[in-house]
Amino acid sequence: MIHAFPCGTLALDFVGTLRARRNDEPTEKLASAADLDAWCVESGRLSAAPSSGAADVERAVELREAVYALIWARLHDQALPAGAVETVNRYAADAPLVPVLTDAGWSRVGGAGQVLSQLAREAVEIVGGDAAALLRECGRPECTQVYLDHSRGRRREWCSMATCGSRMKAAAYRARQRAGAGA
Repeated sequence: MIHAFPCGTLALDFVGTLRARRNDEPTEKLASAADLDAWCVESGRLSAAPSSGAADVERAVELREAVYALIWARLHDQALPAGAVETVNRYAADAPLVPVLTDAGWSRVGGAGQVLSQLAREAVEIVGGDAAALLRECGRPECTQVYLDHSRGRRREWCSMATCGSRMKAAAYRARQRAGAGA
């Protein structure tokens, strides 16, 4: 698996495909059509790779950055950027994935564009609804994942306890140990 899904919602996990976006050299997880295909399958949106092309990757990055601009605006109590609103609405208006019933159960059928449409619709619901008040950015300085804080008291600090939370707690423990040894 090359992609991570720590945010609890696929639209926010999709935004996280540009890792450490404020670093000098962020890590791009959608660098190729194969990366986009892998995301579509690993996320569970499709059961088979959609055979994406370079244009699909460009569209995916355009949508991802528009969603991030909307989230950033919500996180900082600013007006939603008109260009980002237009972009997300345009993608949300595209055809969604089609659920199909088979003897083995059900699955979704479609291409990368239809996956992007589903993600845009989810982003519209998050940014435009009550969930916008739950948006948080990971407290680990190197991480820029955004998540919905459903914790009791809304005090969650990290995108994932398994990754960032564990690293931050380990670093705090080491700092306390060093401080205690120096005393």
